[in-house]
Amino acid sequence: MNRKVKIGEKFIELVDIMKKLRAKDGCPWDKEQTPESILPFFLEETYEVMESVHAKDWDTLKEELGDILLHVVYQAQMAEEEKRFSILESLENITAKLIRRHPHVFGNVKVDAAKSAKQNWEAQKHQEKGRESRLDGVPVTLPGLVRAQRLQEKASYVGFEWDKVEEVWEKIHEELLELKEAQSNGTIEHIEEEIGDVLFSIVNLSRFLKISSEDALRRTNKKFIKRFKRIEEELRKQGRSIEEAPLAEMDEIWETDKLSD
Repeated sequence: MNRKVKIGEKFIELVDIMKKLRAKDGCPWDKEQTPESILPFFLEETYEVMESVHAKDWDTLKEELGDILLHVVYQAQMAEEEKRFSILESLENITAKLIRRHPHVFGNVKVDAAKSAKQNWEAQKHQEKGRESRLDGVPVTLPGLVRAQRLQEKASYVGFEWDKVEEVWEKIHEELLELKEAQSNGTIEHIEEEIGDVLFSIVNLSRFLKISSEDALRRTNKKFIKRFKRIEEELRKQGRSIEEAPLAEMDEIWETDKLSD
């Protein structure tokens, strides 16, 4: 069977299964769900996709992408039931958008780098949406680090960008000094503001170096958990609780585990 035909048939089968699950004689749980009620599950599946990519666990990624497709079809089915739109309209919209926003692939526009292609995409999107600011459209519900990096990216596409990484470092040092001064003399509100500025500057360095600040912090969280659990494990072997150990001893175990990485 032609691969394209098989993909199409499987997608239609998934759509039909969801229709059956939502039908009068379908699944009681699936029938009672709303566009809002399944959002937490969708978010969970999204993070599971991210985890499988980071772990390079391609078998799990294969499964998780299927779960994401399920949620896409689920939302579209509920929208069709309310006569809002259909999955076909969503497919038509995204295919038309991809063609329209890639004139360097499907048209005659020439670009010389990935950044230029992304600049064209952002400019086209800004025009289509009729937005006032180039920073509009970044969801406020994004995690703070992700949103900061996305805002900085959008600003950089119109030239609001440092020329050299040394300038980014200078800004970080400047913000750190301001935070230290606020910690000595400022109010809680001022300290909070300066901590935010430091974090924003660190995100900017991460973006400048083409690193996801969110991914970097997620990896550090994972590393912290591993090393802290190693401290707990070592103390348990000694028949002691972590509350009984002085900081110097815990730090020694931490450093030993660090050397083993």
